[in-house]
Amino acid sequence: MTPTTETTVGIGGAAESTDMVLNIGPQHPSTHGVLRLRLVLDGERIVRAEPVIGYMHRGAEKLFEARDYRQIIMLANRHDWLSAFSNELGVVLAVERMLGMEVPERAVWTRTLLAELNRVLNHLMFLGSYPLELGGITPVFYAFREREVLQNVMEEVSGGRMHYMFNRVGGLKEDLPAGWAGRARAAVAAVRSRMDVFDDLVLGNEIFRGRTRGVGALSPEAVHAYGVSGPIARGSGVDFDLRRDEPYLAYGELRDTLKVVTRSEGDCLARFEVLLEQTHNALDLADACLDRLAGLPPGPINQRLPKVLKAPEGHTYAWTENPLGINGYYLVSKGEKTPYRLKLRSASYNNIQALTELLPGTLVADMVAILGSMFFVVGDIDK
Repeated sequence: MTPTTETTVGIGGAAESTDMVLNIGPQHPSTHGVLRLRLVLDGERIVRAEPVIGYMHRGAEKLFEARDYRQIIMLANRHDWLSAFSNELGVVLAVERMLGMEVPERAVWTRTLLAELNRVLNHLMFLGSYPLELGGITPVFYAFREREVLQNVMEEVSGGRMHYMFNRVGGLKEDLPAGWAGRARAAVAAVRSRMDVFDDLVLGNEIFRGRTRGVGALSPEAVHAYGVSGPIARGSGVDFDLRRDEPYLAYGELRDTLKVVTRSEGDCLARFEVLLEQTHNALDLADACLDRLAGLPPGPINQRLPKVLKAPEGHTYAWTENPLGINGYYLVSKGEKTPYRLKLRSASYNNIQALTELLPGTLVADMVAILGSMFFVVGDIDK
């Protein structure tokens, strides 16, 4: 009979209660860019979560102080690279408010139109990328097809695909190209006709619903505590949208078309549903703006500015309903051609803080589903 050897390995009684520290990121596993999450785990469950930011920080707020009021537009449109037009808009609205400047009506309606087209471009990216993070590869191809249709009209009018640089203090860079309104209307109609792909292919998928329903529920109290805004806040039942509640541009005249979408569940599925329904409404708003522009008489698209533009001494705050949430600029002027101070309040910076409350108690497997449903851009966090 062959002798056998038995080996007993002891791990110690304390090992079962020892927490594990897991770093997610700062590269690809963190999704949407260079974010790092420091998780403390008890088995497969998250005990604590700490977002670690700053890997892309480029000091835009300090650079604002060394650029004149025309040049800061270039810095402003890059923090949320999916919402470049809306980022520019907040800066020029703040400077125009300081100057007491009235913008031509054609510029007001064109800005509103382009802001809504930019909102659709932003939302389509997340409508495609979020299912991809959960294992569904097909929707992202449809999303990029629709984005390309709208990118073409945005590129034609501005010359840029991502960083449009089309806003100017006093209006817009130039008037719309001949026939552009018709091409824009056709693009909006084409995208709208194919949006059922996301309604059926994504929301109709039981695996997607199983991964997102009841997962990562964010309470309205947490929304208010952390200053969360945009689709994430409205997914938790917080009924607030600056376009309706503090109208700017032409939104005050679009009340009949504007629909503020909310859900009460506050989970990943609710946030996705809000984003999808907002996309439908943004297309409707774009059509309404095109209708109004068609009825306007020919006129200027901007104001003539002095060679050296100086804002009077004082301060102001301008905020807009960006695609990802509230975007605000606090401008302080000493009467010079550069801002004395320009503080940026970005949507993603506040929204991502809620992860410290949202992730604890959830499983590691649900972390990616929760993280993707926060719809953030890392440049919008790091500024």
